[in-house]
Amino acid sequence: MLGSWAKSFPPTSWGVSADRFVATQPHLSDFATPLLTIDSRATAHNVEVMAAWLTERGLQIAPHGKTTMAPKLWQQLLDGGAWGITLATAWQVQLARSFGFSRIILANELIDPVALAWLGAELADPDFGFLCWVDSVEAVELMRRGLSSAARPVDVAVELGSTGGRTGARSVEQALAVAAAVEAAPELRLAGVAGYEGSYGNDRTDGSVGAVQHFLDRLVAVHDAIQWDVRPIVTAGGSAFFDLVADTFAPLVDRATVILRSGAFQVHDDGFYDAVTPMPQLKAAMHGWARVISRPEASLAILDGGKRDFPYDLGLPAARFGRVERINDQHSYLRLTGEAPAVGDVLRLGLSHPCTAFDKWRAIPMIEDASAEDPLVTDVVLTYF
Repeated sequence: MLGSWAKSFPPTSWGVSADRFVATQPHLSDFATPLLTIDSRATAHNVEVMAAWLTERGLQIAPHGKTTMAPKLWQQLLDGGAWGITLATAWQVQLARSFGFSRIILANELIDPVALAWLGAELADPDFGFLCWVDSVEAVELMRRGLSSAARPVDVAVELGSTGGRTGARSVEQALAVAAAVEAAPELRLAGVAGYEGSYGNDRTDGSVGAVQHFLDRLVAVHDAIQWDVRPIVTAGGSAFFDLVADTFAPLVDRATVILRSGAFQVHDDGFYDAVTPMPQLKAAMHGWARVISRPEASLAILDGGKRDFPYDLGLPAARFGRVERINDQHSYLRLTGEAPAVGDVLRLGLSHPCTAFDKWRAIPMIEDASAEDPLVTDVVLTYF
């Protein structure tokens, strides 16, 4: 049931189910501000565009579910052809299982004994496909202890990293030593190699692209050095460099299952990902809405949305009429240029970084078309953070 916990939802929605509320055909103007919305046409377009791009290259995708933590949006990805869903923590995997998701990549090490005990029992379900990462011999031993009574061996991918990056064996030689330890462990099954190239570049400068390319080449070297007993999974690919991943892994497609993990493409944005994406036909599907509550100076408008409502780690919200120059917890400072909004006007904001937009909202209205004068609400997306 919806209720007062659903930020900015109208009181008329309280005490009724999301489906029943949507059946009343609410519009954006029925909601309070600030508000985050999802454009349904844009998400459908983005999923279709990515699916066609992947099919053309013989690639699979398991989009990173931590981007939205919204099972309803995860299902849209699977319905659009996704191989599975990627998640970042054991708790997120448990949540996905509670919603019935059956093919999951945990893009992380898994050594927590409580989580390993749960996983070992969960693997009694023969339809549950699971893959996690391991980057050290020590981690292999901890996994073995935690999985001593597991229903079946756990598929793992050896993770490669690089100096200054996140997790991952720091050299090809170390990665191969981890692979050997996995092969000697009856509780585990060596199923692939993995890595995250986004640790080595955050823009499209020559330096960043070169660092990412070097990392991907080393990941291929790890794959090529292992004698595989199974068709391996080779996985990389955030939302900024998936084109480089596709090009580098292209020679592996005939002998490995190549899986990208890009997650932001589904909702995209008007900021960071819009600037770095190799797929310019993607459309921003998330928007902020904030009301002008004060015009204390001729060139300044204060909006009623801030850090508690909109992302700010990879760029401040963007608005027509001027530039958002800073934000507080519940306010944004819009420095005006030229035409100015009046007190009471509601402005649509462009946002940057889906991962830190969705985590601020437990219920998000999905609208038919963000460019409409008063968009129709067609669904409600619940998040689980």
